[in-house]
Amino acid sequence: MDFENWDEVRTAYQVASKGTVSGAAEVLGVHHATVIRHIDSLEDRLGVKLFQRHARGYTATEAGLDLLQVAQTTAEQFSDLAGRLRGHGAAMTGELLVTSVDSLTGLLVPVLAEYQDEHPDLRVRLLTDQRLFRLEYGEAHVAVRAGGSPDQPDNIVQKLNDQQSGLYAHQRYIDDYGMPHTDEDLQQHNFIGPADESHRAPFFRWLHNAIPAERITFRASDFRATIDAIVAGAGIGMAPVWWAERQPDLIQIRPHQKDWEVPLWLVTHVDLHRTAKVQSFTTKLKEAAKTWP
Repeated sequence: MDFENWDEVRTAYQVASKGTVSGAAEVLGVHHATVIRHIDSLEDRLGVKLFQRHARGYTATEAGLDLLQVAQTTAEQFSDLAGRLRGHGAAMTGELLVTSVDSLTGLLVPVLAEYQDEHPDLRVRLLTDQRLFRLEYGEAHVAVRAGGSPDQPDNIVQKLNDQQSGLYAHQRYIDDYGMPHTDEDLQQHNFIGPADESHRAPFFRWLHNAIPAERITFRASDFRATIDAIVAGAGIGMAPVWWAERQPDLIQIRPHQKDWEVPLWLVTHVDLHRTAKVQSFTTKLKEAAKTWP
């Protein structure tokens, strides 16, 4: 494929990103018929189907995802090159996509907000979801992941921090049920646990082993629901130290233990790792992480 086909590749990239012909046409500023013509021409030239057509729009095939990866990387590199040619500051344009688990948004959002304020031509998008966003397909520029060290090929992985957690209850719960002082006392109290009873986080494994199942009276599937349950007085729950320290009415039942720690990893893809916006943001994030509890 030569440079003359870049418009078609760019069109395919936008269709994959937006999921519809009309969405791609709006972004590109062309008629929807032009989008369809580009897709048909590109598929004919390559001899493969790049998209599955259905009533709701277009979904990329495996071949389409491979093309999306190349198009995303190429677009980012062109943007970065153009920025460097115009001067370093001009490279801070377009979007910065960051993905993480929802339990870290309270740490990441202030860093992202300050970074965006420093680079007003840059649009920030924070993606939190249960699924793993794939950096190799351009679904995000930077990932902050928790747990075991990520091992996807072509990713650059750096240790960011260790998230510390403790056992907490709201003052309202302590007023109603009393303060547990011993391990035996703990087993008489109500606990908040994960909806997935096989959850692999170390503090939830401790909960599974140390507390009778019948005492885990409230279960939640995500971080927000868990902390809302703690604040509502539903029971004793595990919470990150950084979050609990900001809540004036929380009582620490047990302090952080070393084997409850969850490592946090900073992940970038090798093709985009050295682009100006990725480098500058990850540098800022690593400095901010030094101040996290």
